[in-house]
This record gives sequence, structure tokens and C-alpha cells, in this order.
Amino acid sequence: MVSLFYLCDLFGVAVFAITGALMAGRKAMDLFGVLVVAIVTALGGGTLRDVILDRHPVSWIRDDTYILVATLAAVGTVIWVRLTHPIPERFLLIADAFGLAVFTVIGTEAALQQQVPLSTAVIMGVMTGVAGGVMRDIVCNDIPLIFHKEVYATACIVGSLSFIGLSRLDLLPGLATCLSMLIVLLIRLAAIRWHLALPRLHLLDRER
Repeated sequence: MVSLFYLCDLFGVAVFAITGALMAGRKAMDLFGVLVVAIVTALGGGTLRDVILDRHPVSWIRDDTYILVATLAAVGTVIWVRLTHPIPERFLLIADAFGLAVFTVIGTEAALQQQVPLSTAVIMGVMTGVAGGVMRDIVCNDIPLIFHKEVYATACIVGSLSFIGLSRLDLLPGLATCLSMLIVLLIRLAAIRWHLALPRLHLLDRER
């Protein structure tokens, strides 16, 4: 029987592949470039997590379904964009929020399965959520969302801590996972809607 963890992981791969394809399309890349950016976005965070946690082989090496899902999602996005109007930036942000929510909880759960300290599990959750998007934006020569947009990594931290807390309660199987993903998603969508952001540090040169 296919586990909820596996299905959520594939869903996150598909969503982040879509965001990668959309970003590559905004940069007018060819189909090969779209596929590369989509796959890097979809698998980058999980790969980095698995390497650090010494989980070998990494997910997409031991199971080629990950590559297949990312490729189909990217190609499907290209076809959809070709047949419809250009996708607004807000749609990219919303799709990214879904991927962020899924991968944050998946990364936290994967780390907990390795019996690492709770602080490490939170870091792995945040890394899994944001690393693919950071790679996507760097490849596309953009400032990564995590560095200049509304509340982003903070949503991952809250979601990761929520999952750790909820998983220790006697809840129905999968409920802690779903609730934690929902928390990350709602925080991120609220940040997009109302432009919520942490205070910024502004260092101004002063005349002497």
C-alpha cells in the first residue's frame, strides 16, 4: 500500500516542478531549460536533505517516479501555458506556497525518521522547503524569494515545530501531517495577501 508520506512527497515534487517551469517560462527558456529548472526545483531540497542526513541512495535515484512526475508536471505546464494566457506572478507565488508547505513537513518527518535532534529536524524541514526554490531563483538569475519576499522561512519553522508537536499527540494517522502542511500554507498565503514581513535591517552610511 502506498503511504501518505510518499504521495505527499510526489505531490510536492509536482507542485515545485510547476513553479520551476513557470519561472523558466518567464525567462523565455527553451524546453530543455524548462525541464532542467523544473527538476532542480522539485528535487533540489530533498537531495540536499538526504545527502546531509546520509540517506542513500537519495529519493530520485532509488525511485525514478520522482523524475517522471517532475518531467510530466513541467511538460504539462508548458502545454497549459501555450494553450492559455500567460500566468500571473501571483499564481507562481501560490503554487510555491503549496510546495513549501508539503516539503517542509516531509523534510521534518524524514529527519525524525533518522532519529536526529529536534533542532536538526526543524532545520531539515526548512531546508527541504526552501532549497529547491533558492536553486530555481539562482539559476534564473533572480533574488531568491526567501531573501526579499514576505514571511517565508518563518512559515516553515512554525510548520515544522507544529508537526513535531502534533506528531506526539494521539491523532489519527496522517492528521498531524495534513494539519502542519495547512499551517505552513495559511501563513504563507496570509503573508502574500497582506504583505506580512519580518522587520528589515537598514544600514545607512552616515557622513562623518
